[in-house]
Amino acid sequence: MKKVIVLGVVFMSVFISCKKENKIEETPIAPEEIVVEELVSEECYSAIIKKDTITMTLNIKGGQLTSGKLSYNFYEKDKSFGTLVGKIKGDTLFADYAFMSEGLATVRQVVFLKKGNTYVEGFGDVVDDNKGKVTFKDAKQLKFEGNIVLSKVDCKM
Repeated sequence: MKKVIVLGVVFMSVFISCKKENKIEETPIAPEEIVVEELVSEECYSAIIKKDTITMTLNIKGGQLTSGKLSYNFYEKDKSFGTLVGKIKGDTLFADYAFMSEGLATVRQVVFLKKGNTYVEGFGDVVDDNKGKVTFKDAKQLKFEGNIVLSKVDCKM
């Protein structure tokens, strides 16, 4: 019986001494290694002028336009609907508006000036490059007279 007790004590001693603690080492992350993903915010704007409707949706990330949509729905005329690709410089949005109208694919430069919660469309002399793109002759000469003012609205889901 003594042998069994001695063997039990020896066995338990060996068992306890062999047990290792599993520690998980945490490696601290340096602040420059932390990646903060900026969210893309969606902003929607609309204008109703008599029976005409203009809508614009902008996807903005880090203060820059990632993509957008623009639609002109003029009463008793062909509508145009397309995409916006461009940049925001200060309070001004410069974009190429690629759209279909009357069965033709066209690209036209558009410029909008942000004033509070609105965007005012700019107008000026244009040049057609005969390759399907219409641009402004001189962006510095654009007029933002408030003929088309798009106000911020809730985006429809």
